[in-house]
Amino acid sequence: MTHRYAAFHALHHGDRPLLLPNAWDHASAAAFAARGHPAVGTTSLGVAAAAGLPDAAGVLRVENLRLARLLRPLPVLLTVDVEGGCSDDPAAVADLVAELADRGVVGVNIEDGHPGGGLAPPELTAAKVAAVRAAVPGLFVNARTDAWWLAVPDSLPEALRRVRAYADAGADGIFVPGAPDAAAVTAVVDAVGVPVNVLHRPGGPTLADLRDLGVARVSTGSLLYRAALGAALAALDEAANDARPAQPGTADPLSYAEVQRLSALSGRGPGAARGSLRGR
Repeated sequence: MTHRYAAFHALHHGDRPLLLPNAWDHASAAAFAARGHPAVGTTSLGVAAAAGLPDAAGVLRVENLRLARLLRPLPVLLTVDVEGGCSDDPAAVADLVAELADRGVVGVNIEDGHPGGGLAPPELTAAKVAAVRAAVPGLFVNARTDAWWLAVPDSLPEALRRVRAYADAGADGIFVPGAPDAAAVTAVVDAVGVPVNVLHRPGGPTLADLRDLGVARVSTGSLLYRAALGAALAALDEAANDARPAQPGTADPLSYAEVQRLSALSGRGPGAARGSLRGR
């Protein structure tokens, strides 16, 4: 695995940011790999919704392990969104990541958004990062702060306090979804000495723009999953209404909140997860 870990790390130091498509099942991951993407992430919203579970609720341990096993034969480097690690015990989080590594996973996202709402103490997330780093040396630990997603007071200084703590704890990368503008992204890049990951925004900065800001990785989050659902509904409506096919790519993605509501219909898992601003 050492060479696979090294290959994934190297993708964060290329001439342009690593564009990381986020998959939710074998077919989507295989399709992204067939398009030539050397690495694929998972989207916790997509993985959860496909299983009839809520996102951001810390209930994806079994699904993540199952998906990692299923995707292992694909010719692609896989990183998994483990949310907060499905536990507030750093040792248990490290055990989960070690199991994922045994299934060929080369990276994980660990976030500080808490299933009960709000942000976990930065010391707890830093302890999780350190525990994973000790348990699986070489695996890429991407530490995420939801300070902007959850619109906490004084978001910029709070985000900077957290990303510095996570980098100091051994994070290999920092993920700041929801960073509102170039100034905020630049502040994060300047605050840490590790690769910075942002979320792709349709109509937002290009990869070249983000490269110029010092960004190393750009994730699609739940966008591709939501776009797939939107396209499926558009095709279904065309069939139901005997309509002519729309131009490809014109269907609107479902919103995060709409997908969460669909998952709630199953009645599985905890109640509604926090917020509708997530880009997972």
